[in-house]
Amino acid sequence: MKKVIFPFLLSVTVAMAQVKPADDNIKSDIRYNLNQSGSHYIKVTFLNQTWLRFNDNNPGTTVLSDAASSTFDIGLRRTRLQLFGQLTDRIFFYTQFGMNNFNKVNGFPGYNTAGTPSNRKVAAFFHDALGEYELQRKGTGFIRFGGGLTIVNGLSRFSQPSVGSIMTMDVPVFGQATVDQTDQFSRKLAIYSRGQIGKVNYRLGIADPFPIETSGSVPPALGTHSVFAQKKHKMQLDGLLIYNIFDIEDNTVPGYMTGTYLGKKKVLNLEAGLITQKNATWRKEGADTTYSSMNLWSVAAYADMPVNKEKGTAVSGYLGYFYTDYGKGYLRYNGSMNPATGTTLPITSVGGTHGNTYPMFGTGSVVYAQAGYKLKDGLLGNQGTFMPFVSVQHADYDRLKDAMNLYNLGLNWLIKGHNGKLTLNYENRPVYKAGVATNELVKNGRKGALILQYQISI
Repeated sequence: MKKVIFPFLLSVTVAMAQVKPADDNIKSDIRYNLNQSGSHYIKVTFLNQTWLRFNDNNPGTTVLSDAASSTFDIGLRRTRLQLFGQLTDRIFFYTQFGMNNFNKVNGFPGYNTAGTPSNRKVAAFFHDALGEYELQRKGTGFIRFGGGLTIVNGLSRFSQPSVGSIMTMDVPVFGQATVDQTDQFSRKLAIYSRGQIGKVNYRLGIADPFPIETSGSVPPALGTHSVFAQKKHKMQLDGLLIYNIFDIEDNTVPGYMTGTYLGKKKVLNLEAGLITQKNATWRKEGADTTYSSMNLWSVAAYADMPVNKEKGTAVSGYLGYFYTDYGKGYLRYNGSMNPATGTTLPITSVGGTHGNTYPMFGTGSVVYAQAGYKLKDGLLGNQGTFMPFVSVQHADYDRLKDAMNLYNLGLNWLIKGHNGKLTLNYENRPVYKAGVATNELVKNGRKGALILQYQISI
């Protein structure tokens, strides 16, 4: 018997050694089903985006009081945990916890928090916490009502982006119009309705903006240019309509909209949205205080579809026009995960001009476009494929004598789609200085930043 069994086991062992191991990584999410069909469930997700960046700093930049013409920094652009689920056919909940822009100067006085002592361990917070009730469902159509802390709003697709699936290195942050001013990293306490009726997707909401005094920084002083008001608080109204020409997009998670489907869907959308708030900003006119309404609206087109399904090639593109009226003279500098802490060359009535910042928000108009092409699947064997991209932001703000043009050129290495990817991006931004005889800002050269991002998500 041993003479029979031993050769048999030996032959099976050799045969197994010669067979390429099967890919057992077949689960795409972490989910606990609450019923047998899986229609009721609880799901957990995780996202981490690590940045390695070399930045050519704006003139006069200092880091911890030392002059710094350039910087190299390592940081966590985003680290997020999501817990959400469908508890019954009609009841859905969603929460998200995490932090943003965590580098060596995170929490430095005058940067992200006000006052001393500083504390680098206070960055994580709840981004979202909400509940939804589904009033009606028929096929792909539905009508839902919800409320809580949410990013659901009306301006545009990229005002509520699903950051784990974006094609570009970063989202066009100008689309998150009041970020960290009267919101909590783009989220507000709100009630809303969202739904899909035929080919039309809608979202309508009423938000209660946070006071500017709770933003974590000293509010801008009342002057001749509009800034967010500290009195006469009003509610904010918003709405977004999207017409789906081809496939209807996923609507599971409230608000968040996919950056690119990598050819998994055939999407062509037309959209229009708005945000309005009475008495949102104030300014001085002589001895009087004048209040202005904030009126923002946009129209855009979005396309994301396969080119060759067999090869897996795909294209993705977006083109949008944004009208941004915050009130006369409003202008705000901002930069993602700023590596610097101060400047020796401040611009009067404009704060935070150090590091990698530029005039991101302002009263005027913006044209934003992005485009990318996903190369064939398996281009690198089992190491994935590439997706190059480009984006352009052209902002014509009232206080800029010369329009603001921001350029990004990058390459995604999609090791496992969006679940594991490396992105190399070069950003080129304008630098401004105060005009000689006017309140306008004039061009003063350009600066750049080279960023490598490693994203892990599930």
